[in-house]
Amino acid sequence: MSSQEAPDHEIGRADIARILSEALPFMQRYDNRTVVIKYGGHAMGDVTLARQFAADVVQLKLCGINPIVVHGGGPQIGRMLDRLSIESAFEDGLRVTDRATVEVVEMVLAGSINKGVVADIQRAGGKAVGISGKDGNLCIARKLRRTKKDPDSNIERIIDLGFVGEPDLIDPAIVETILRSDAIPVIAPIGVSIDGETYNINADTFAGAIAVAVRAKRLLLLTDVAGVLDKQGELISELVPSQIKTLCKDGTISGGMIPKLESCVMVVHSGVEGVIILDGRVPHCVLLELFTEHGVGTRISEHGAT
Repeated sequence: MSSQEAPDHEIGRADIARILSEALPFMQRYDNRTVVIKYGGHAMGDVTLARQFAADVVQLKLCGINPIVVHGGGPQIGRMLDRLSIESAFEDGLRVTDRATVEVVEMVLAGSINKGVVADIQRAGGKAVGISGKDGNLCIARKLRRTKKDPDSNIERIIDLGFVGEPDLIDPAIVETILRSDAIPVIAPIGVSIDGETYNINADTFAGAIAVAVRAKRLLLLTDVAGVLDKQGELISELVPSQIKTLCKDGTISGGMIPKLESCVMVVHSGVEGVIILDGRVPHCVLLELFTEHGVGTRISEHGAT
């Protein structure tokens, strides 16, 4: 090795040591705490990102953190419905789910997707257990009620979304059992009603309910956007509920981001210290968010930085 090569090698080792040292306070912050991660979007569909995500989740577990993964699967459900020639419609971004559709939803979410995420985590050296909200009565669901105002008559009508539900009662006992076994729970957002009906539940909503029930320190929502952007297109790194109301009124926050943030506010009001909307397309976004000073997404909390 030449004298020129040696310093480069030493700088690389020093950088690694510095990064590990800087991450230590954040590891201590989350030691033995629970972090719920909603996993979906492009991060799930890209093979490289999926493997990086699995490795990051295993890394969290090895660092003494208790990760819980809740996954979506809308695109995969859509492709399967197309293959089976089952027509699908949407109302306000929610899939209208008849009995034939909910059977496909359960098959895809609790079957192929769930077990695929489990396999990725175990390939990365971890241990994972895949379940749905139906297992152990984890999620007792109720039918989601939505109304829509007719623009001509100004009369509200009830929208029947079929077997689309929302969490009514969360019993985290089965999740806590999995965590105690040193495994990582991987959960499909399917619920069951008290009379035994299966309900498809929005993954963001489901993850929020799980985070509240297990008293998670953080809820991470992996999306296909950088986070909440201001009118100049720059990332807003911190938001409190009062700011969200103002930004909705002035049009900075619009479209599908409004209900997502309303859900985030309910979660932090219910005791979760912070909810972060972050870009799942960024490699190792979970580690960057939890183990660096400024994170990579938009954090919503009651009183700012926590």
